[in-house]
Amino acid sequence: MEQQMTAQEMLTEVNNAIYAICVGGQSYKIGSRQLNRADLKTLYDIKNDLTAQVAGDTPGFLDDCYVAVFDRR
Repeated sequence: MEQQMTAQEMLTEVNNAIYAICVGGQSYKIGSRQLNRADLKTLYDIKNDLTAQVAGDTPGFLDDCYVAVFDRR
């Protein structure tokens, strides 16, 4: 059975991928072999989504938030 990663685990992997691009570059070629890493913009978009998910899973986040509707009559 395949185990699914949590949002926090996925965020860690995305951060590692971003770091690899920042340190090693977007792509490189050795002889006839070439490596292209994921698009940096896409990784940042995924990171923002996962960061929001992790923040939403945190207990206490917006727990004291209420919505009031004032209807003028």
